[in-house]
Amino acid sequence: MFQGSSALTLDAKGRMSIPARYRDELVSEEQGRLTLTRHPDGCLMIYPRRAWEQKRIQIADLPMNARALQRLLLGSAQDVEMDGAGRILVAPELRSAASLTRDVMLLGVGTHFELWDSAEWARRDIEDMEKLDPAVLEKISF
Repeated sequence: MFQGSSALTLDAKGRMSIPARYRDELVSEEQGRLTLTRHPDGCLMIYPRRAWEQKRIQIADLPMNARALQRLLLGSAQDVEMDGAGRILVAPELRSAASLTRDVMLLGVGTHFELWDSAEWARRDIEDMEKLDPAVLEKISF
C-alpha cells in the first residue's frame, strides 16, 4: 500500500529516482519492474508490474463503449525497470502527455502512484479541496 507524497526532479534525460521508502519493496517484490500510463485527470500512473497486470485485464474487459478509455490507458502503457540507482525513465511522449517539466510530485495512492507536474498538482490540490463532498467526509471520523 503506497501513501504519501514526494517532491522529485526529472533529470535532463527524463529519469526520476524512486524514493527510498518504496524502492526496497519494489525491488524485492517486483524486481524493480513498473508500468507507467496516462490518467484521465492529466497525470501519469505508475503501477508495480503485478498490480498493473491485474488492472490491464480489467481494462481490456471493459465494454466497447469504453474504447476511448482503453486506448488512453493501454495504448499509453510503457513497461520500465528501475536501474541500479533506483531511477526510472519517463518516456518523452508520457512526459509530454502529462505536461511534466523538471519538478514533479509523486503521490502514493494505494496500489499505485500518480505522477504530477508540481505546478499542476498545486493547482489541482486547491481545486480538489474546494470540491470535497461533505457527505463523504461524514463517513470518516478524524
